[in-house]
Amino acid sequence: MNFTRWSARLPGTQRRAAARTDHELTPERLGEGAVPAARAEQLTDDTPPVPAVDELPVREVLDRVPALVALVHGPDHRLAYVNDAYVTAFGPRSPGASASEALPELHETGLLPLLDQVLRSGKPRTVKSRKAPDGRSYTFTCTPVTEGDTAGVLVFATDVTDHAEAAERLRASERRQRETAVTLQRSLLPQVLEEPDDLRIAATYQPGGTEAAVGGDWYDVITLGGGRTALVIGDVMGRGVRAAAVMGQLRTAVRAYARLDLPPHEILQLLDGLATEIDANQIATCVYAIHDPNEGKLVYASAGHLPILVRDESGAVLRADEPTGPPLGTGGWIHSSGSIPLGPGSTAVLYTDGLVERRNEDLDEGIASLERALSGATGTPQVVCDRLVRSAGVTADHDDDVAVLVLQHPSRTGPDSDLFRNAALELLGGVEAAPRARAFASGVLTSWRFPAELHDLGVLAASELVANSLQHGTPPMRLRLRRTDRRLIIEVTDGDDHLPRRRKAEPGDESGRGIAIVATIASNWGSRRTPGGGKAVWCEFVLPKG
Repeated sequence: MNFTRWSARLPGTQRRAAARTDHELTPERLGEGAVPAARAEQLTDDTPPVPAVDELPVREVLDRVPALVALVHGPDHRLAYVNDAYVTAFGPRSPGASASEALPELHETGLLPLLDQVLRSGKPRTVKSRKAPDGRSYTFTCTPVTEGDTAGVLVFATDVTDHAEAAERLRASERRQRETAVTLQRSLLPQVLEEPDDLRIAATYQPGGTEAAVGGDWYDVITLGGGRTALVIGDVMGRGVRAAAVMGQLRTAVRAYARLDLPPHEILQLLDGLATEIDANQIATCVYAIHDPNEGKLVYASAGHLPILVRDESGAVLRADEPTGPPLGTGGWIHSSGSIPLGPGSTAVLYTDGLVERRNEDLDEGIASLERALSGATGTPQVVCDRLVRSAGVTADHDDDVAVLVLQHPSRTGPDSDLFRNAALELLGGVEAAPRARAFASGVLTSWRFPAELHDLGVLAASELVANSLQHGTPPMRLRLRRTDRRLIIEVTDGDDHLPRRRKAEPGDESGRGIAIVATIASNWGSRRTPGGGKAVWCEFVLPKG
């Protein structure tokens, strides 16, 4: 085969015609004393002229190219030529055989279908970084060539093993970084959710993407005592280990502040200052909510986070709107609390933006879509959680982290309703309110069929809390008794916001022993300020199993 008659364009180069017209000597341009080129070569010591590209022997050029070159022709891609580099890499080849027989390495790299495409379309094609049987990686470019009515394909392979290995090392490093970030993220999230008496809760966390792009999404459930539960979900802006570390610090701070039993907006106020101290350039959103079974609502405060959604017993979905403040770490904002109903049979959803935010649609559309999914989601909290994640199209290669927290306030009927009871007494008058409170507590605990020991302890605790309120508090006063399937809760509220503290009474003191007695006999006790002024002091007893 005459290689000088083939017209081929090698990848990365452009075939040019030699521009010799301006440099050729014509008879008209030869002046007096001028010497023709052939004679000038003999009469001078100048360097011989460099041959033009068209005058170079093609086979000699291809044989010296360090890249792998093969030439096939015809519909069955019969081998016409391989250069020295190809022979060195894969051994000698017999011309005339089809590519599937003569070039098995191309078959193993999946290149034969590409030869058909190039032959049919007449356009070059390139595949990057394919590993060949010799263990090295090549980038293959297939270029159509023609000679008369005969069509063929020139295969040009560049060794990119070093680049491929460097890219694989980079991918491995990114995988390790992502695994580190995901491990850190998951270790900072609650391993087991706390289980309040009155709520059923489930949560899920889905890291985003396949790169080291794990974010700072987190959630938590904190039992506050007295039957109340704090629920929190947040999102630290940014990616990687740094975002996860900041998230861990904020989550730890939330749990510490929650023990103060402050209103939601005061918790966010404290977090706002802390977020600035942790990293002034790091911004986080957060929702902190408190559920009190006695109130039948969810009291919350939001720092730039997405609204809570609540599905009532009829299937209608409510969206918590105002108040919403700026994200944590911005400073200079006074947060405030709001509320949304959460009665028996209701389901609430707290979530991060990865569940509803998409690049090609408005955020409100994503929230509206979540509302529609929630309206038809029934079953346990875990079932609801999984359905919401699936309906949002969240998969393993999702481009953002997703955290979802689902809580249900069950509607109890039948025998279960007997395990959840409430009783309250307004404390009117002066010191005569104390014996009425003792009689009331005794009658309620007897009707609830508590064992004698627990009955006596409950009456004693109620008497001490009422006596403390009568001595140090102001009207209005109220005694509340509540039982769940796991504990007995006794709570006294009054109009004075001075919180009691446990102290050691001296032998001669006539007072100061009430809280100490309650702390000794009860499983747990605490106090908090109530909205609008006043306080609540409570204690609880764990019920015996069975």
